[in-house]
Amino acid sequence: MDTTQLALLALLAGVIIGGSVSAVVVLSLRARDRARAETSLEIPDGVREVMHGMDDAVAVSDASFIVRASSSAAAPFGLGEGATLPGDQLRALVRTARTAEASTTETMRLRRGAPPAEPRLVSVRATRISPRLILLVLRDITERERVEEMRRDFVANTSHELKTPVGAVTLLAEAIESAADDPPQVRIFASRLTAEANRLALLTSRIMNLSRLQAADELTQMRTLSVDEVVASAVDAHLIQAESAGVEMLRGGKRGLYVHGDAQVLSEAVGNLIANAIVYSPSGERVGIGVKSVDGIVEIAVTDRGIGISERDQARVFERFYRADPARARRTGGSGLGLSIVKHAVQRHGGEVTLWSRPDRGSTFTIRLPQVAAPADEAPRKKKRRRKRDAPSVAGTTQNGVPS
Repeated sequence: MDTTQLALLALLAGVIIGGSVSAVVVLSLRARDRARAETSLEIPDGVREVMHGMDDAVAVSDASFIVRASSSAAAPFGLGEGATLPGDQLRALVRTARTAEASTTETMRLRRGAPPAEPRLVSVRATRISPRLILLVLRDITERERVEEMRRDFVANTSHELKTPVGAVTLLAEAIESAADDPPQVRIFASRLTAEANRLALLTSRIMNLSRLQAADELTQMRTLSVDEVVASAVDAHLIQAESAGVEMLRGGKRGLYVHGDAQVLSEAVGNLIANAIVYSPSGERVGIGVKSVDGIVEIAVTDRGIGISERDQARVFERFYRADPARARRTGGSGLGLSIVKHAVQRHGGEVTLWSRPDRGSTFTIRLPQVAAPADEAPRKKKRRRKRDAPSVAGTTQNGVPS
């Protein structure tokens, strides 16, 4: 073997050895990078910027359930940087996401804020962004689920409540047909049929009113209202009912107050309270309607001395279709929607309705609304002579401005 061949052979051996060494070095570097990646807790580039640009709460957790990065919206859920993931369910989701090929989503309840804040229903999506880091995206779906539950309950309750009058109308129609040859019996059935039809019309009307109040649309007839006119309208609408029940209505309290609202909606809300007070008051008793102003809030209180409401029922009387006394409601034709309409009507005006009641002592429902200034063109007027239904004096009033 000559010198040239030896040189070529040495060159080839060098290339092979050099290539092998290079391959070993490259493989070693890749193994080192892979090992670093598997143990690295560095947040990948761009993740923080994306997190802070999202409306949802976002956090990055490591395998030890320590939050390594989070958005401002995640802090109320206890997911601030350096914090430990709250809740076993959230930690279990992180464990699952570490071994999953795709994102994993679960719905769970997490507390937003310090106790006694109620747990919120959230949808959490977990995605692995590195061997040791999991990206968590939390979407609060509490309100969406509440609305959906309300819709389901509303449909179920409405269907149930409509069955009774519709069934009664059907049976009475059949009874009238069967008693066609008995005019006195026909008149009795016809009278009952009319009553059931009126009950069905009332229920339908109140369902429509409640749906309108719960809609997202703003009330269109908002203006500065005289509270005196709202109360007078509600009282006038129930004079006949009060006279028939042998109940006297008395007005008292401060005059000349104003609120911003829809006259028809507020008159109906006050009217619903008056109607309930009359229904639950014994004959010969009084229903008081008082008005006063406290720290920029107008309070309209309706008080009766009826049977009262138990403490257990007080928490539910504003629910749709709830009746504290179902038997009495059936006798009086109550729809179970009156107080729910009151609550939503007042809430749409930025106010609230409160209840005080004691069994066998009576109840006081108070509507509280923000007070506004009188219209600029409202000139001073002489006090009109009070009607007979008004209290002869406001001196004998309770702390709610209700005639005693």
